Amino acid sequence: MRRAVLALIVVLLAASTAALPGGRPTVIQDSVATSPLPLGSEPAHLDPAQSTTRIDNPYWPMRPGSRWVYRQTDAEGDKRIEVTVTHQTKPILGVVARVVHDVMTEDGQVKEDTYDWYAQDAQGNVWYLGEDTKQLEDGKVISTEGSWQAGVDGAQPGILLPANPKPGMAYRHEYDGAKAQDTAAVLSLHQKAMVPSGLFEHVLITKEFTPLEPKLLQHDFYARGVGPVLSLTVSGGSGREELLKFEPAP
Repeated sequence: MRRAVLALIVVLLAASTAALPGGRPTVIQDSVATSPLPLGSEPAHLDPAQSTTRIDNPYWPMRPGSRWVYRQTDAEGDKRIEVTVTHQTKPILGVVARVVHDVMTEDGQVKEDTYDWYAQDAQGNVWYLGEDTKQLEDGKVISTEGSWQAGVDGAQPGILLPANPKPGMAYRHEYDGAKAQDTAAVLSLHQKAMVPSGLFEHVLITKEFTPLEPKLLQHDFYARGVGPVLSLTVSGGSGREELLKFEPAP
């Protein structure tokens, strides 16, 4: 059953990608949003008065205290990732952002410790405002590569998830000059995903790519009421990240 579901997903995703000329997304504006979602280096203007830390987008509701546990498998082996929505907030560009804590471990040792910053606008779009990440070895920080903050050194906030996703809709996920230029596009809203925590239906699937690594392509799967359940590197690598457990806030 699991192989059949995954095979169906791969076939449908291939068809969805092929339908987009050159593998690039067709930009579709969100009819509810007051302005198009940003792309590339386009400036984004978030209204602090219209932003909130109460993130209730159905494809990733972030209620403080909620926790997700993932297994990441790649060429280097298996890692465990725990994602927790904290009660902490951080002001960025005048917007108060929710702090989400990600911890990656391998054989019980912390390899990466990250704080992500998100906020939701009045339309329901979830904005990605940056992250503070540290890579560790034997308990010591060896790198902070990947850290960025919107408004610092030209970095622009991106969209984590749109309020009303539609197939073909494209949006900037992250922009930090020559360091990061991630773009996402919606592929489907009606697929299934089988992971260790269960079978999810009516899943939102997006593809993520960047001109900085043109061979790299990732597909992300979001289940309503849960959040990310699966991430697959389909080109330029072989990584897989799957949901083991979801604990909603009490």
